Amino acid sequence: MVSSQSRSAPASIDETMELLAGADYVADRALATVLFLSLRMQRPLFLEGEAGVGKTELAKVLANSLNRRLIRLQCYEGLDVSTAVYEWNYAAQMIEIRMDEATGETDRASMERNVFSEKYLIRRPILDALTGEPGAAPVLLIDELDRTDEAFEAFLLEILSDWQVTVPELGTIKAAEPPLVIITTNRTREIHDALKRRCLYHWVDYPDAERELEIVRRKVPQANSRLSAEVVHYVQKLRQIDLFKSPGVAETIDWAGALTELDKVALDPETVSDTIGVLLKYQDDIARIGEGEGRRILDEVKAELAAAE
Repeated sequence: MVSSQSRSAPASIDETMELLAGADYVADRALATVLFLSLRMQRPLFLEGEAGVGKTELAKVLANSLNRRLIRLQCYEGLDVSTAVYEWNYAAQMIEIRMDEATGETDRASMERNVFSEKYLIRRPILDALTGEPGAAPVLLIDELDRTDEAFEAFLLEILSDWQVTVPELGTIKAAEPPLVIITTNRTREIHDALKRRCLYHWVDYPDAERELEIVRRKVPQANSRLSAEVVHYVQKLRQIDLFKSPGVAETIDWAGALTELDKVALDPETVSDTIGVLLKYQDDIARIGEGEGRRILDEVKAELAAAE
């Protein structure tokens, strides 16, 4: 039965943008277009970009907006089938075997059918995502795929092509309706072409100042308007410097929120110095900003905003 609360996918690019905007996700038209096509064509969406630019957040927003379950597979080195797809409840199987033996059941074929049944199958994220009902398929987020190895990538090919998983003891389990799949990577290594060919691709870049300011206004509405503008322009200029790790949109939001908690209405050198750890997460980057670069950037931001008024 289709969930009465699930929503159908948007019927146009404009509806897709409205769907995202309604959840305070400020997307450009290019991202809304590829998301719309991904939903319409039932193809996975492969999002690549720096950390903190909103790749994971898009999957969360999509699940919430369409009232679908969000199933998240957080990737890491060493991820295997038993963690990502399925495994058997060995403890419960052993108890079943002992009980059969105690009652005199010795037929091996019958015992095997009992213990290798759905009752003892533990569905991990990928297999769980293939069990959605038509019209209410879940959103499957495969997050930071670049942290896994090529062997796991190869395993995903059957799933992304045919929407099915083979469990040797049970046979092939095929989705009644494909899940809405979003795959993210921070590009710490290249993903194989065979997997990318099964997806629609989009590079999620840092937003321009106008869009980032709109994001901050939506996510930190209590922030002073002058402070929000200075924070965004300061971060924009930081990204033009050769840092080890440029701050993402998530850090911009955190910084605006932190400064608001401190009742700040504008940036000043002391405040930047005291709170820079909210924005930058590597000591070498913090040290560089502390060597006069931070004050220079702040002076430029103040001058440019004053000239624009």
